[in-house]
Amino acid sequence: MSEFFDALETRAPAEREAALMAALARHVAHAQARSAAFAEILAGVDAAAVTSRAALARLPVTRKSELLARQQAARAAGGDAFGGFATVVRGAGMRRVYASPGPIYEPEGDAGDYWRTARALHAAGFRAGELAHNAFSYHMTPGAFIVEAGALALGCTVFPAGTGQTEQQLQAIAELRPDGYLGTPSFLRILIEKAQESGADIRSLRKAVVSGEACPPSLRDWFAQHGVAACQTYATADCGLIAYETTAREGLVLDEGVILEIVRPGTGDPLPEGEVGEIVVTVLNPVYPLVRFGTGDLSAVLPGACPTGRSNTRIRGWLGRADQTTKVRGMFVHPGQVAEVVKRFPEVARARLVVSGAMANDHMKWLIEAVSAPGLAERLADAVRDVTKLRGEVELVAPGSLPNDGKVIEDARSYQ
Repeated sequence: MSEFFDALETRAPAEREAALMAALARHVAHAQARSAAFAEILAGVDAAAVTSRAALARLPVTRKSELLARQQAARAAGGDAFGGFATVVRGAGMRRVYASPGPIYEPEGDAGDYWRTARALHAAGFRAGELAHNAFSYHMTPGAFIVEAGALALGCTVFPAGTGQTEQQLQAIAELRPDGYLGTPSFLRILIEKAQESGADIRSLRKAVVSGEACPPSLRDWFAQHGVAACQTYATADCGLIAYETTAREGLVLDEGVILEIVRPGTGDPLPEGEVGEIVVTVLNPVYPLVRFGTGDLSAVLPGACPTGRSNTRIRGWLGRADQTTKVRGMFVHPGQVAEVVKRFPEVARARLVVSGAMANDHMKWLIEAVSAPGLAERLADAVRDVTKLRGEVELVAPGSLPNDGKVIEDARSYQ
């Protein structure tokens, strides 16, 4: 049995990059021609010229809020429920439709492993002929189907357990003896704890692919202590698989069909390796050809390759949400406004807005990384008021002193 899913995982980084950039131009052209939404979003873009990351970075970021707004507008007008983003709307070429909170409707094409999760399951040790206990929800949202498609593509058999009914699930595990678990880490912990209480034999579960929630190292170690080797998978209903954990457990390796950027929250500006920012992906999926889609999740690129020999880029995993919009004195302040203040001053590297105080007594302090210069704090305060329409205190701090956590707005208020 090969440790790798295919030869793509170990190709030279330069070879991968050349293939992705060549595919990028074709993908942009396809999105313009077949997706009504991207025909508008990318109007005037010369697809043939989008063959580098620099060219990609000049295209607009489409965030989930815009995707929802376009879907809502189209539905209100009696039009396409997908808001013009899908290239197929029903019938041949579309197997299922799902609904995520919003609601946002997502299509599933007719490809066998449409969500590309077989790669992640293979990295976690799932193999043909094994039985997978799938405890993701089979109701409206695509979570269960995302991992089920990968398991079936590997040649596994799937038990569609769904959520809840803990006692019945423990009985099924004891009697069917599945090889692995698919589901949220919190429910896996519940199953293990309930099995200990009831004496149910679930020792057949030796591995797991968990997703949908954070799985900190402490919980992963707890699973290992109870005989389950758990690997995280980062996938979304819009994008399918984005990145997956390997047995090395040193970050998450990018899927081969994804072009990833880490951008400064509230902007489309790429950040250097190691900086925490928003995950923006271009997914080479012809049915749902997302170009520079902002996931709203924070992460950072890790240096070097995975110890398993997989050569693709690694990310640190989920580090929080990028949309840190908050309301101050009755007015919304969002990350894009913080970025706008920074852009006005070339001498400023980074900024962080800290909102503190008790309820109804908001205090804004702007921590600005910059070398002190005469009048700079005053000019920054004027820019803050111009951009946000709110007064705020400005404090200059040494370059490099702000935490590298992707946070540009920190809500430190007391709500007690």
